[in-house]
Amino acid sequence: MANRLIEIYIPEIFSAKVSDILEAHDQKNIWRETVKDEILHIQILTSTDQSQAILDLMGKHFSGVEGFKIIILPVSASLPQADDEEKEKNETQKTKLKKGIKKNTITREELYEDIKSRMQLNWVFVILVLLSSIVAAVGLLKDNVAVVIGAMVIAPLLGPNVGLALSTTLADYDLGKKALLSNIVAIAIGFAFSVILGLLVDVDPSINEIFSRTEVGFGDIALALASGSAGALALTTGISTALVGVMVAVALLPPLVVLGLLIGSGNFDYAWGAFLLLLTNLISVNLAGVVTFWARGIRPRSWWEANRAKKASRTAIIFWLILIILLCVVIVISKTDIL
Repeated sequence: MANRLIEIYIPEIFSAKVSDILEAHDQKNIWRETVKDEILHIQILTSTDQSQAILDLMGKHFSGVEGFKIIILPVSASLPQADDEEKEKNETQKTKLKKGIKKNTITREELYEDIKSRMQLNWVFVILVLLSSIVAAVGLLKDNVAVVIGAMVIAPLLGPNVGLALSTTLADYDLGKKALLSNIVAIAIGFAFSVILGLLVDVDPSINEIFSRTEVGFGDIALALASGSAGALALTTGISTALVGVMVAVALLPPLVVLGLLIGSGNFDYAWGAFLLLLTNLISVNLAGVVTFWARGIRPRSWWEANRAKKASRTAIIFWLILIILLCVVIVISKTDIL
């Protein structure tokens, strides 16, 4: 079980109140010291599952206190290890504290900062999008699967798309605006480059790597749903997201580049299929992300924010489902027309 070291800084006059809160929840691994300017420094070693409840309690009582600060540090290991009796007690206490948080879920604050750092709109993000688009275009035109996979490894598309799902789950509109802007910029860069390249080179729609992305089927929907869910699941558990990021890029980057290449070369009939595939994947990734975050117990801290987030999540899920159903109808009609 992964642990967290929670460091709390708070004016010393609140020492008794903090102690009462922690003792009421039987927190044993606690260290206290007074630092400069009568600021109390408290360290709490606890499991990942319990850390969210502790943060919520501290935030609920002291978020408006001047000088109050919480720092969360991951702990790889600690000695001595808890004996069986203490482990059993921790399991009992964990049940009291988790309040809907699923097992092995990192704290909301850690998740938020992780995703926010992945979708920062800076020159590194822009350059990575451009480079991944260049590599993807070369791989598609040369019908080279390995090169296309290489493009998806460097494509920074996981953060903005999972960020949209998290902003819906938390009803955090500021995060949603930033995620949407990063997504729009990434799509615009990839699309613009691909259109320009399509104007300059000969694009053969029959190339397998291109043609395979001009048709959309129910298997593509399943792939995108799995990618979005895997991305959200990986982030909430704190495991490596490198391969998951590739999965999300699989669903988004190649169809985007194919769409630009075909439009730039004037192959509009084929471009329609690539557009449908891109749209389907975008919707599916975000729908799966919202559902996964909700299932993992990711909620805002306060009850009124939770009510607003619940409504936002429900609305988003219904909206995405309606769009997917409409796209399924379009897919069926398109296949019927072809036959």
